[in-house]
Amino acid sequence: MLALGGLFDLDALHESIAINEAKMAEPGFWDHQETAQKLIDETNLLKGKSESFETLTQQLSDAQVAVELLEEEPDQEVQLELETNLDHLKGELQQYRLNLLLNGPYDSHNAILEIHPGAGGTESQDWGAMLLRMYTRWADQHQFKVETLDYQAGEVAGISSVTLMISGHNAYGYLRSEKGVHRLVRISPFDSAGRRHTSFASVDVLPELDDSVNIEINPADLKVDVYRASGAGGQHVNKTSSAVRITHEPTGIVVASQAQRSQLQNRQTAMNMLKAKLYELEEEKKAKQKAAIEGEQLDIGWGSQIRSYVFHPYTMVKDHRTNYETGNGQAVMDGDLDPFINAYLQYQLEQSNPD
Repeated sequence: MLALGGLFDLDALHESIAINEAKMAEPGFWDHQETAQKLIDETNLLKGKSESFETLTQQLSDAQVAVELLEEEPDQEVQLELETNLDHLKGELQQYRLNLLLNGPYDSHNAILEIHPGAGGTESQDWGAMLLRMYTRWADQHQFKVETLDYQAGEVAGISSVTLMISGHNAYGYLRSEKGVHRLVRISPFDSAGRRHTSFASVDVLPELDDSVNIEINPADLKVDVYRASGAGGQHVNKTSSAVRITHEPTGIVVASQAQRSQLQNRQTAMNMLKAKLYELEEEKKAKQKAAIEGEQLDIGWGSQIRSYVFHPYTMVKDHRTNYETGNGQAVMDGDLDPFINAYLQYQLEQSNPD
């Protein structure tokens, strides 16, 4: 029972709920509707954690009682039912524990996910499209909303780049595990000689930031281009120059949006993406400085290979950080990423608590 509550302070949780409810009862609470709604959403999430804890605690208590009764009076039918219930409870406990690991400052936020194929032309661009399908399938399975912010088709097949907004509670917390280089080994469908090819694509994941994060951007540092938006397969989203591409000249960061109907909306979306990228850049600088002071060797950034997807001469998908692997590559490509995400969250917990 202690292990169940060990990842957070239940008394502090109840105190936070009480403080929020007191604020909600104050006169003028709805004077600022956006702020009020955020507080309500936060309170509901806290209450959900508390209720889940209480439910699981009760289920554990019931299971303990059932075990004690079976010890006194063995019954095969009751034992089989208990084993089934325990298997279900084990899964719920694991998910509950993993949800508690998503306690980073932006884990609960929406995720901006970008896919950029590496060198290799059609091969890597097709791999980029396969990853796009994989993440879309995963998001659909979790009832997350997927919006294509920018889509650039490959010359022959696949994509040259894509940017998605994946919206839902903890979207960033889950998907941050996907940031890095993904490697594919397969028999190429584009090679008439049927040779084996290795392709690479980088995945970048950023949290969508709200107005509480202050990032100073000098307008003089920006180069803004507008162009006609086109979607997957090359079809026109609209016939006006509504798509916006912004280059932040001091850093070389480029962001683009074509999802919205108006140029103004696309510019705002692109600025939000730039804000997230500049925030990430600043956080990486701080982490590098901290590592240098503490004498650590720290690999930061998306340049390192995190996962291999091998489909020839055997089938295996392996994460090189956690060593989690599976032989069911097709399930992974159909969006079954949760085992990899869960293994990464567990790996992070172990890294932060080596003892």
